[in-house]
Amino acid sequence: MTEDTFRIVVAAAVALACLACLVQAVAMLAFYRTAKRMQQKVGPLADRAEPVIEKLGPMIDNIALAAKKVGPAADQVESVLATTNRIMEETRPRISELSVEAVEIVRSGRQQVERIGELLQDAGDRARTRLEQIDQAVDNTVEQVGQVGDAMKRAVLRPVREVNGLAAGISAAVSTLVHRSRKPSVDQATQDEEMFI
Repeated sequence: MTEDTFRIVVAAAVALACLACLVQAVAMLAFYRTAKRMQQKVGPLADRAEPVIEKLGPMIDNIALAAKKVGPAADQVESVLATTNRIMEETRPRISELSVEAVEIVRSGRQQVERIGELLQDAGDRARTRLEQIDQAVDNTVEQVGQVGDAMKRAVLRPVREVNGLAAGISAAVSTLVHRSRKPSVDQATQDEEMFI
């Protein structure tokens, strides 16, 4: 292979490596922008959801406590109704209807409170999961950008080192040619011989 062919091959390889690094950098930039947009869209949603969940927590606890208190109260209402039933038999059918409706309302209220609690728990879990996914995506993107930077640095520095080596070789060759045209002095000849000993 001639020297010109070698130089053309090296130049083409360097250009190809630079092009590959450029394509990777553009791809990483596009991936980073996509991850950033996703984070910007989900971030405000998570910020809004967290205070709502925090506010609903005590409310749900209060509703649960009220539902627990209503259960024994419903039992007491039944005993009061029995006593009232003995006293006022003519109003008995109406009072029985009210008692049944009250028990159904309490049961329905308990079921609704349980459903709300489950829904809020599910929403909180989903929000946490999404935030973890976004965090992992951002970490992966940062790591990949670092790897691309290292690869680009290696790709750029390799040809520079090769050119420096080539320049040093050419400099040594020129120096040798220039010094050969002159006749070496006795000191220089002695010094050259000492180097080979």
